[in-house]
Amino acid sequence: MGEPLRQYHRFADFYPFYLSEHANRTTRRLHFVGTSLALLCLLELVMTGDLSWLILALVFGYGFAWAAHLLVEKNRPATFKHPLYSLMGDGRMFWEILTGRIKF
Repeated sequence: MGEPLRQYHRFADFYPFYLSEHANRTTRRLHFVGTSLALLCLLELVMTGDLSWLILALVFGYGFAWAAHLLVEKNRPATFKHPLYSLMGDGRMFWEILTGRIKF
C-alpha cells in the first residue's frame, strides 16, 4: 500500500501519485469536506485573530483526510513522506473538484 521511498523533485511528478492515493471517490469527498472546513476556520482566524481557529483548521483538514486514508482508501497518507507536496496536492485536488475537473 502506498509507495516505498520514492523521492520527487517536482510537484508535476508527484501529483499523479497523489491522485492514485485518492482513487476512491469517498476519500476525495472527505478530503474536500475537510479542506472546506479548514478554509472556513482560517477565514475565521483572519477575521477574529483567535488562534483556536488555527487548531480547528488543522483538526478538520488533517482529521477528515487521515480518516479517509485509514478507513476508506486503506493506505498511509502522503503527508508523512511528502508533507509539502501533499499539501499542494490537496489544494490542487480541492480546486479540481470545485471546478469539475475531478468528480465529487
